Amino acid sequence: MEKISGFNMLKKKVLGVAAVSLLLISLAAGCGGGNTAGSTTGGTTAAGAERSAAGSTTGGAVPGSTTGGTAAGKEERPGGSINIQGSDTMVNLGQALAEYYMDNVNPKANLAVTGGGSGTGIAAMINNNTDIAQSSRAMKASELADAEANGVTAHEFVVAQDGMAIVVHDSNPINELTVQQLKDIFTGKITNWSELGWNDGGIISVYSRQSNSGTYVYFNENIMDGEDWAPDTRFMPGSAAIADAIVTDKAGIGYFGVGYVREVGNKVLFISRGPGQPYVTPLDPENVNSGAYPIARPLFFYTNGAPAGLVLDYLQWVLSPEGQEVVLTTGFYKITPAHASKNAAVFQKAGIS
Repeated sequence: MEKISGFNMLKKKVLGVAAVSLLLISLAAGCGGGNTAGSTTGGTTAAGAERSAAGSTTGGAVPGSTTGGTAAGKEERPGGSINIQGSDTMVNLGQALAEYYMDNVNPKANLAVTGGGSGTGIAAMINNNTDIAQSSRAMKASELADAEANGVTAHEFVVAQDGMAIVVHDSNPINELTVQQLKDIFTGKITNWSELGWNDGGIISVYSRQSNSGTYVYFNENIMDGEDWAPDTRFMPGSAAIADAIVTDKAGIGYFGVGYVREVGNKVLFISRGPGQPYVTPLDPENVNSGAYPIARPLFFYTNGAPAGLVLDYLQWVLSPEGQEVVLTTGFYKITPAHASKNAAVFQKAGIS
């Protein structure tokens, strides 16, 4: 119970700090009109509640950026439309960023954000059917080859971080698992909670994302070593669907982006790399920043060619301190200085200084 009460302490801290940060940014920008920061879609989530706001920073100015605040240069920003497609894990994040940008930063912009899965978004970019692909995994070598064959040069930018949450019903007495135990559960080697110490738990209900999901691919490759799924695995269409299913399934276990953890009915497990290694929560951003949490990952925007015009302006804003505060309100984490340096190298290679 000590660990669960720690979650509640982190929850109160992050909501206060994130809200104050966005308020100060808005005041500094001139207290313009429009909607408040961090509006989200898709149901009630923990939305960053159960984690520390200490987090990371973007590491300074964004390359090529000429506008520093919310109100600055609104008339100078480019207008037009952008289609953004891909990761279901990132769809709430993408919508919150787009809504804030259109309402508070660039009212001349029209941004449309849709899901469908990381693979769907990447395929759309390869086929010149979207401006930005959102992906919760890196592009595969085969996808990069397909893009090149189609005359598409993909540019990769890290825009946020996720500590993939392993979630059970909040009545489940299990608090921690090793990576090996996770693998054994999801491959069907462990099938009953009694094998893990919960004698009355019964048969384990395994929930997974569908195969077009970047989260599915990441979990299968990094936790399951590419092995087959447990025979009775229930493949769900999105992170929210798994989170909601576990609210009513006391024997359930699933994985999804940390931004989708429900306030009630979901318990996030502590995960260890193996025997003798510490059990770590993804609800503290320092564990994600440092790599201490075993299932931490970056979240990506991919552009078709060097970003320019409205795509460039939006991308620069997402990577700015203001954009990164919006990331935090959705329950995901800011990029680190190392990510910012990597992004700067991509900008430089694209001729954007």
